[in-house]
Amino acid sequence: MSGKGRHRVLAVTSPDPLLSFLASIGLATSVGTALVIDLERLPGSGARTLADIVAEGPRLEELSPGRRGVALMRGGPVEVEVASEAVERLAQRWPAVVVRDPEPRWPGPTVPVVALYPGWLAPTGPGVAVWQPLGTGSGPPGPGPVLPPLSRNLIHHILRGRLPGRSRWLRAWDQVWEMPWA
Repeated sequence: MSGKGRHRVLAVTSPDPLLSFLASIGLATSVGTALVIDLERLPGSGARTLADIVAEGPRLEELSPGRRGVALMRGGPVEVEVASEAVERLAQRWPAVVVRDPEPRWPGPTVPVVALYPGWLAPTGPGVAVWQPLGTGSGPPGPGPVLPPLSRNLIHHILRGRLPGRSRWLRAWDQVWEMPWA
């Protein structure tokens, strides 16, 4: 199903850089085949970036998935306003696109992902978010899905690019595509 339901493109933002990366992979994996575009300006070389697509146009093989699964693309040095046009063009043929935006700048629907730390580190304030428990004792201070705990094993698999089956944590992301994100 294209983008699972309501959305074809969703951005993910979180003040925790590791959690925002894991969340973008979880959200993309819940669709089965998706493109994750990381807008964090990380150094790297080799593969084309979204900035390259903006400057030169997309290559035919970039316009749609060549296989099932999650593809990753770095954003490169590109302004979000310009990037959003290129992302919308890519989203016309990809089943879903997830944009990892470490600073919440994305002009489209954005999913805030908030870590639920125990004790005095617990977040405060209302707001719809995806809540990720880390430890015990803290409930969500606002509406939105609460994910199952992340196991170390799953984190290691995701960081190595190998996703084990459909864990409870990965299945929990299914509902996020249907929610009315602003």
